[in-house]
Amino acid sequence: MTRTPIARAERVLAAAALVALTAACGGSGSGDPPANQPAANASAAEPVASVPTSPPPPEPQAVAANELGQVPVLMYHRIIAQPTSVFDRTPADFRAELERLANEGYVTVTVAQYATGDIDIPAGKHPVVLTFDDGDPTQLTLTPEGEPAPDTAAAILREVAAAHPEFRGVGSFYVNGDPFGDPGGRKTLLWLRKNGMEIGNHTLSHSNLRTISAEAAQRAIVQGDQAIRAAGGAPLSISLPFGIHPRDPALALNGSADGVEYHYRAALLVGANPARSPYSAEFDPLRIPRIRSQGPTGTEAEFGSTVWLDKIAAAPAQRYTSDGVADRISYPEASGATVAETYRARANAY
Repeated sequence: MTRTPIARAERVLAAAALVALTAACGGSGSGDPPANQPAANASAAEPVASVPTSPPPPEPQAVAANELGQVPVLMYHRIIAQPTSVFDRTPADFRAELERLANEGYVTVTVAQYATGDIDIPAGKHPVVLTFDDGDPTQLTLTPEGEPAPDTAAAILREVAAAHPEFRGVGSFYVNGDPFGDPGGRKTLLWLRKNGMEIGNHTLSHSNLRTISAEAAQRAIVQGDQAIRAAGGAPLSISLPFGIHPRDPALALNGSADGVEYHYRAALLVGANPARSPYSAEFDPLRIPRIRSQGPTGTEAEFGSTVWLDKIAAAPAQRYTSDGVADRISYPEASGATVAETYRARANAY
């Protein structure tokens, strides 16, 4: 049994009290303790161990903190051995990209954590958001034992996180009807929730929200929302099908249909560049850009993840780097960046 410092201290005090009581009652003249009573020995008393404390976080300038910097929000679709479009990645490519992120000091956060400013990562680290659209079985298929099948996105993500614990390995999965080939998503969505993943709305039938009426757009969003909730989820964000807003863009975040309301914290585009810090005055939760996962060559590779991660690595002062203090927003004053009004009380320019 492991004894705590308090327990050891209590034993020492109890032994001393018992010796004093024995002396007061006339113990043996030889000074020997009574039978079965150990002799008191002050020098043998166990010291009370101090409670370990965590070291204070480094000064922001020591880690070049910039919590108003760029955040890569990466977009994935199929993870497949034989890609047929620029939206596909092979399992090997996907693993290599995650390994790169882990080795470059990135820590995964969900869209909800990012959009609400709940970015609590170690000093010197950088947030990255992994998003998965369409609920494809190559992202998550469960074996009969209830584990992600080999070479699916979920399996690879877990394996990389196990090898790099600070990476964390969480993602945001945006689903349509019967996601991952699982009727109603009853098993797969439960697995995602139990393993710290975010489940977001991608509409039930992947509707182009611009080409339908405002009423129909809201109904499409509500139907996707309710399908996720029926499986136990609670979506906080939406990935716009085709990256297209309804005719009234505000309806992407707030609306109602058939007596059911929805209220989201973020709407994701298809995107082509890094996103703003959620603490920046320029952050727009209605239009969060994403970077398509892609190798260094191919159609529009200049907008893909390999090229963008290279650019960010070449200009580290521009990316989001944590100061390690969750309720403080540190950034170099010389950057000229502006903190959003909501967060100004936490701002720490240096």
